[in-house]
Order: sequence, then structure tokens, then C-alpha cells
Amino acid sequence: MSKVELKSDLDYYDIVRQKLEVGPLHAPKHEKIIELLKVFWPEEELIKILSHFPQAGEHITLNELAEKTGMEKIAIKKILKKATKKKTVSLTKYGYGLEPLAPGIFEAYFVARTDTPENLQKASTIFRWLFKHVGELEAQGLRLFDKEFEMFRPLLPIETKEKLIKIDETVTSESQVLPYELVEDLINKNDYWAYVPCQCRMIGEMNGEPCDCAPSEMGCFMTGRGARGAVSFGWAKPLATKEEAIEYLKKTEKAGLVHLTSNSKGGEHLWFICNCCPCHCGALMPAKNLGYKSAIPSNFKPKIDPETCVECETCVEKCPMDAISHPEEGKMLIDSAICIGCGLCASNCPQNAITLEKIHNVVPPDKKLIGKKMFMQMLSELLMS
Repeated sequence: MSKVELKSDLDYYDIVRQKLEVGPLHAPKHEKIIELLKVFWPEEELIKILSHFPQAGEHITLNELAEKTGMEKIAIKKILKKATKKKTVSLTKYGYGLEPLAPGIFEAYFVARTDTPENLQKASTIFRWLFKHVGELEAQGLRLFDKEFEMFRPLLPIETKEKLIKIDETVTSESQVLPYELVEDLINKNDYWAYVPCQCRMIGEMNGEPCDCAPSEMGCFMTGRGARGAVSFGWAKPLATKEEAIEYLKKTEKAGLVHLTSNSKGGEHLWFICNCCPCHCGALMPAKNLGYKSAIPSNFKPKIDPETCVECETCVEKCPMDAISHPEEGKMLIDSAICIGCGLCASNCPQNAITLEKIHNVVPPDKKLIGKKMFMQMLSELLMS
């Protein structure tokens, strides 16, 4: 009898659940989480093998798994092949690995969509429930991620620097607009662009709860080598020219989607942005509704020119945080406490009556690590398995 068969009395799903915890990301002990793991890894032999894996973000070799489980390497490889195909287990030159649920497996699983339609539907229902009930989980002492984790930050819209920001030449250098604060940085520093469906809006659509702002097809924006790889696998659609990439981003802005990227400045923000809505996004929704720091403010705040403003309320409609109000004629108010400085009000104002002012100079870290990895590294390892 093999070692993997001797421990049949153990709760393997709970063992694996605990291994999905890494840094600020959690897999709380809740029935919905266990349901989800059973969708990802329904086979008994598979979950037993995964119970021997190290903590998420680490790797284990085939030889090590054979030693720990007492199984033949060829049998282990065959069983794990299903999981790597579904993008729920990563495989790199260093070995096999687990990644956190979200962000992590969630994005890769729904980008690839290689599981059965039935399982995809089940997983989408569970994830949608989890995203909608973050507050309820928190009340029970359960969290998908730490409330203080500064996961993403906004990039300012296309043409912001030229059209929407007023900067006096006499201001200090700290007040200047820096490239990593603009979505145009992704355009100007790359020569290949593509987009993939938004996974958050996708699971909403799969459960009869589509977003009012935009369809899932108007999704995440990718650049460079990652974009080429995603296109080659059929996961992403290419944008043929720089002009086409710019028009795509403008279209997302007009729809009222926020450009969110990694809270870093050392390069990862040049690989991707999520174009996010406040009703479905797993980061923006808890930031708006519960005060999470999953989407932190930019260094900018909008300013409305009362002489130019015609009080059309376009800004009120487009603000993802409900930070702008029109309580009475002649008065447009911006609640700076909840505004995240995304610039959508300014880019959508038909009168160009809103400008953006740099009021802070918070410099993001070079890298935003989750455990030992950046988000895009986790995603790449899953998708390229």
C-alpha cells in the first residue's frame, strides 16, 4: 500500500486550503472555499498528492513527490497533468507549485477556460459569491486578503498629461507627472499590445449578473512578451497598431472603467492593466464598499472649474467611487476622502471643466511581491504550465 493511501483519515482539502495562504492572501476556512477546491481538484488521488506540496509560491520536484507519496513518478505526472492543463497547478523548471486563489488561480483559470463548462460554471458561481460577500466574511473573521494590502493603484487615462493636468513650470520637481503614473507608459514602452476578457465581469455574466458599465470582452490590457504568449495560445486578442491600442484604452475610459495596475514602478505595471468596474472587480469593489486598500488612490485629485462646468453630471455618472455629487444648482462637490484619483471624471467631461492636480508624491515600490513573487510571475507560471 502506498504512502498516499495510508492517510485516508486526513482532511486533504483542508490541508491544501492552508497551503494556499501566502503573505496577505488567504483561503479562509469556509464551506465555499472547500467547494471551490473540489471543483478544481475533484480526484482523491490528486488532492492527496497536492497535500504534499509546499506552501503556495514554492516548488516541489517530481522526485520529491515520488519520495513523499510512495507513488511512481509516471503516475504522479499523469495525475498532475490534468491540474496543470486547467491552470490550477503551476509547472516550471523548478518543479510543481500551488498559487494563491485570488489573485492567482482565479485569473489563470478563467483566462485559459480549459476546464469543463460545468466546472467553469460552478467555479464562477463560487467566486462571484465570495467577491460579493467580502463584508460578510470579514464579519466572521474571514478574509480573502488583508484589508491593508495595497494591491493595485490607478493609472491616469490616455492623453491626461497633455490635456487634463495643469502644471505651472515653477512647481517643484516632485509635482511633475512621472511616466509610471500614466497609462500611456504601457503604450510608449512596448511594441505589442493585446487584451483578454475581464475575469471578474465574466463570472458575473455567467451568473446572470452582467456589468452595466461594460461587457467582459472589454477586459484587461496586456503588453510585450506576455501579450504575445497569450495571443499565441488563443487567450488574448491582438491590437495591431499603437493607434489601435490607444483607441482601445479610450473606449474603456468612456465606458467608465478604471485602469488598475500593480502598485509598483519597476516594470510590472508595464505588462498589464485591469480595466475595472466597481460592481464586479475583486479589488475595486471592496475598496469602494468596505474601505479596503486593494485599490489605493493615485497622487492626483480632480478639480472642477465652476466657470466652465455646465453641471451635466457626466462626472457624477462616471465616478466609480461615487465621490462626486450635485446637491444643488451651482454646486458640484468632490469627496476627497473616497476619491481614488483615477481621472475618469476629467477624461469624460464634455466641457473639459475638470483638471487633475498632483497633491501627493507617494512613490510605489519597485516590485510588489506577494510572498516571494510578483502577481504577473504567479499568473505566468500557471498559464505557461
